[in-house]
Amino acid sequence: MPKRIHYKKLFLIDGVGALLSTLMLGVVLVNFNDFFGMPKYILYYLAGIAGVFSIYSFTCFFRKIKKWRLYLIFIATANLLYGFLTLGLVIYLNQKLTLFGKTYFVIELIVLLILVRMEFKTATYRIKKRRKKR
Repeated sequence: MPKRIHYKKLFLIDGVGALLSTLMLGVVLVNFNDFFGMPKYILYYLAGIAGVFSIYSFTCFFRKIKKWRLYLIFIATANLLYGFLTLGLVIYLNQKLTLFGKTYFVIELIVLLILVRMEFKTATYRIKKRRKKR
């Protein structure tokens, strides 16, 4: 595995992933609500948040950004907070969620944590490397 991924690719991956989450949460899980168990109004909120993240990441991908590390750290932090929110909802609504609902959200959290790790690693890679040379 490479030490880091180019920041543009991470913004693209993040944007596509957030768009996929938006569609899954706002369309699929809502239409099969009994199968997953998460209340619809919560699914819409989560889908809205993911939609905003998608717009942000695609905007960062298509624009030339000089201080890209700050933007990458911002979305990584936002993703991490979104993960904590999702985890909290899964714990709080554990009795309502079906096995399929729990499985979906656990997989989403795992993927999100991998992405957050890559984003933080890429955003801090050169900074750490420069400090070691001193």
